[in-house]
Amino acid sequence: MKVLIVEDETAAYESLVHIVKEIEPTVEILGNTESIEQTIHWLEHKVKPDLIFMDIHLSDGSAFLIFDHIDIEVPIIFTTAYDQYAIEAFKVSSIDYLLKPIKRDELERAIAKFKKWSNADISQYIAKLTQLAPAPRYAEKLLVPIKDKLLPVNLSGVSFFYTTEKNTSIGLKDGNPLPYSKSLDAIFSSLDPGNFYRANKQFIIRRQAVKDITIWFDSRLLITLDRETPEPIYISKNKAADFKEWLINGASS
Repeated sequence: MKVLIVEDETAAYESLVHIVKEIEPTVEILGNTESIEQTIHWLEHKVKPDLIFMDIHLSDGSAFLIFDHIDIEVPIIFTTAYDQYAIEAFKVSSIDYLLKPIKRDELERAIAKFKKWSNADISQYIAKLTQLAPAPRYAEKLLVPIKDKLLPVNLSGVSFFYTTEKNTSIGLKDGNPLPYSKSLDAIFSSLDPGNFYRANKQFIIRRQAVKDITIWFDSRLLITLDRETPEPIYISKNKAADFKEWLINGASS
């Protein structure tokens, strides 16, 4: 049995590996991913596991956001702290859900259940995964490392996120840009898509920061924000209609 563990706490990961190997000595731990971005990359490019142990609350947002990017065709046993109502909902739908700290007997029962599943059981389970995903909780603040401190930044005060090949920065409506170490993909996965839009490879922009729009000669849109940007922001012709719909209604297709 090949297993991928999605867990961003080192102690929790090591504990889970120890218990799993006690129960199934021949299990092969393929690896450990700690974020939405890492997990998506693994499942797209590396060896497909037979089973995934997944913590819901990852370093860059809710693990359920993974399902927005890729189709997962592998059974998942969730391992995290969550409220009792949600736990019962998962159990009723035959989805294994282990509350931390994980107990050996509960993990053993979960693995035994998985090993009894037929291909039809697995297909039915996977079809229910996205239906049971709770409504995503989007970030309202960011903690930005500045030297030896963490600076809380309200997203309501952010006009844009900007990246070059080497650096990412946060453009505040008031104040100087702040350096930020995460990629735009990781940042965008934690943002409310009703308020933030991935304009292109360089920019994520906030809806309330859009000041005006210029229709360019080739049907691209030139976006002006409420503060100066490092370079002009263009929306491609193919994304123009989607962008205008998002700007009006706060959601994109």
